[in-house]
Amino acid sequence: MSNRRTFLKNLSLISLSGFVGERAFASNQPSFMGSEIPSVMNTEGKKQMGLQTYSLGQELLKDMPNGLKRLAKMGYTELEIFGYKEDSGKFGDYSRTNTTFIDPQNYFDMADNAGLVITSSHLTPMIQDYTKENMPKFEEFWKKATDVHFKLNAKYMVQPSLPRIQSEDDAKRVADIFNRAGEITKEANITFGYHNHSNEFKTISKDGVQDIPKSPFEKPQGPFIEELLLKNTDPEKVSFELDVYWAMMAQQDPVEWIQKYPKRFKLLHIKDRWIIGDSGMLNFANIFKAGYQNGMTNYFVELEGDPDNRSQFEGVEQSAMYLKKASFVK
Repeated sequence: MSNRRTFLKNLSLISLSGFVGERAFASNQPSFMGSEIPSVMNTEGKKQMGLQTYSLGQELLKDMPNGLKRLAKMGYTELEIFGYKEDSGKFGDYSRTNTTFIDPQNYFDMADNAGLVITSSHLTPMIQDYTKENMPKFEEFWKKATDVHFKLNAKYMVQPSLPRIQSEDDAKRVADIFNRAGEITKEANITFGYHNHSNEFKTISKDGVQDIPKSPFEKPQGPFIEELLLKNTDPEKVSFELDVYWAMMAQQDPVEWIQKYPKRFKLLHIKDRWIIGDSGMLNFANIFKAGYQNGMTNYFVELEGDPDNRSQFEGVEQSAMYLKKASFVK
């Protein structure tokens, strides 16, 4: 998507030991390389800060009212939730052993009492084949889910899993279903979105799906799956949520994607190895700048499990501290 000189100049992927190397820094303080990257400093005023609740899992579910209040005290203002169950219309966890399921009205009330708003939600229809014949099943799923999320006053409903795409025709069929989902959610003033991981940055050629390039300077063999989804979906019906960490892990520069497709990436997942800003692998200053300039409306911190088995709340809190101090975060 750019030549080598441009890529290095605008690099938002920073690592002392390679793009997917070992952890670059051990400190909890942000580490940056290069004079173009703004420093992190204290700023005044309450910022808009979102959290994907997947970051906490059972730690939040075991005491939702107090857990949500704890998040608000950290400085978070909005949530992106997950765990929608089609059969019950309730929300839980991805764990098969989970026994806690929350009614949408109860979820809304607990968040509201904590001073938080539910802006977005991750959910995926459990339908394997994205075909024209299955369109009625997809319509049924999204209509029911839209009714539930309307009760939450959500603004976005985001699918975070990639259907099977082996060809450009497959991508067009998936895009058609995404467009229809967007039509359905739009009737409730909710925007349908799609969230990437790394597989979306595989390419499709006449020989089929090609693996993720080993180098960011390797010439793609055909269009990226993410690119096909962007080009075949209607911007009035479908938005995208760019997970900057997974893009980086696929040897892609998030800033370039945001700039190439302005107003398509309305949402960002701000993610790092664990605590935001800790690894030094991503240039969050440039990412936020590009987001603000190109139509980002919301972002959500997301954490995976800590390899050192520390509390997820600890990671979420330290990430909030980093963002509150960052001069480039509004």
